[in-house]
Amino acid sequence: MKTFMAKEEEIKRKWYIVDAKDMVLGRLATKVADTIRGKKKVIFTPHADTGDYVIVTNASKVRLTGKKAEKKVYQSHSNYPGGFKEEKFTSLLERYPEKVIMIAVKGMLPKTRLGDRILTKLRVYKGSEHPHAAMKPEPLK
Repeated sequence: MKTFMAKEEEIKRKWYIVDAKDMVLGRLATKVADTIRGKKKVIFTPHADTGDYVIVTNASKVRLTGKKAEKKVYQSHSNYPGGFKEEKFTSLLERYPEKVIMIAVKGMLPKTRLGDRILTKLRVYKGSEHPHAAMKPEPLK
């Protein structure tokens, strides 16, 4: 018995679309991360990029449960003295709603070059309009 390894030319990629309106951020991010990684596919190979493309619309209307919307804080550091920055979820959602979803999905992917390559298959848009109608995306279940 031999172990199956997916080859780049065997992988057939689909396009999916998700409406993030009134969806919980973490549950949305896990569905999206599994889809762009290819975890639900039969041909899934851990060291290969077997996933599909995902378009997320209405990113500005995503929500958190409980009081997390007021308490959640995003932190970063530039590695320079005084380079520490903090931003609350509510202010980041107002300024860059796409970034909120990107950060959540990126945290669920491998922290390697493969993870960086997988993240390029995610497209996030603030409103309901997107330029990928020609790809005929299917709704993600």
